[in-house]
Amino acid sequence: MSKPLLTVWYNTRCPVCDAGIGRQKRRLVEAVKAGRIEFRDINLEPAALAGYGAALEDIRRRLHATDAKGRLLVGADVAIAVWRRTPGEGWLAALFGNPVALPLTRFAYDRFADLLYAWNRRKGRW
Repeated sequence: MSKPLLTVWYNTRCPVCDAGIGRQKRRLVEAVKAGRIEFRDINLEPAALAGYGAALEDIRRRLHATDAKGRLLVGADVAIAVWRRTPGEGWLAALFGNPVALPLTRFAYDRFADLLYAWNRRKGRW
């Protein structure tokens, strides 16, 4: 099997993150079966992205992904890349990933991710 077009690293210990990725997996069943996209739990491979300078806590805070060319995507850029590959969700990628909206999308994603990370820490999930 060839290298996936997108490998998404996420935190299964965050119930919101896990539910969101679970939804995407269900929508991307064929792509996952074909090996075009892969979803990986960073808690099982905490040093997986160390070569990119990404620590476990970075990935617990924000989605990370690598593309087929080995480039690292972080945060909102991962969500946009997933939407591009998800049937019926390309419009989300176009809306939130266009050059005008992208800075605001990244800002909003980062603030939400910060709040979610803090909430999970308070709940003692890691």
